[in-house]
Amino acid sequence: MAASLKKIQVGIVDDHSLLRKALAKLIDSFENYTVLFEGDNGKEIKAKVTQHIVPDIILLDVNMPDMDGYETVRWLHKNYPQIKVLALSMSSDENTIIRMLRLGAKGYIMKNIEPEELKVALDSIMKKDFYLSEYISGKIISGLHKDLGNPEDPVILSDKEKEFLRLICSELTYKDIADKMFISPRTVDNYRNTLFEKLKVRTRVGLVMFAIKNGLAEV
Repeated sequence: MAASLKKIQVGIVDDHSLLRKALAKLIDSFENYTVLFEGDNGKEIKAKVTQHIVPDIILLDVNMPDMDGYETVRWLHKNYPQIKVLALSMSSDENTIIRMLRLGAKGYIMKNIEPEELKVALDSIMKKDFYLSEYISGKIISGLHKDLGNPEDPVILSDKEKEFLRLICSELTYKDIADKMFISPRTVDNYRNTLFEKLKVRTRVGLVMFAIKNGLAEV
């Protein structure tokens, strides 16, 4: 009976052919996973998906020519939200991570991770709907706790703090946020530092993660 279980289907999008084919071979070796298709860029994936070739997960490179990862995840999130996107990159830049998550990616991993972690990431995306690599978590959001937003220990937020969290998930600078909220940059700094304390995070990414996990982010 177990043999009849449908395998989880994965699409791989990366403009580096050697890496893409290596990933495909690795994923095909994982139990319960199979590679449905490969593509060089977002345009190829868009063509396949609109032809009803729809995977469960897409492993998506961030930097590609002809429709990059940002544009691709935005299109997928709008048109095929059931597809779970796992971003793949060489960059651990905070703004890149925030932008991919804000646009709808369910996770973010580095290209230099071990094969075992890729399997963990895929499993987590399917079972928990979210994954960040240990490297990313440790380097950028070390203050983000697993039980963030646990109902047993609820965090009480004011309407202004919720508004600040929604805006922090955008590409606005802190100065832009101050202008949009009609407050001073110093007050914005106070909101940020207060939320760092309340939510026990240390970076903007940590604030974004809390907002996403608790339905405050407008993705």
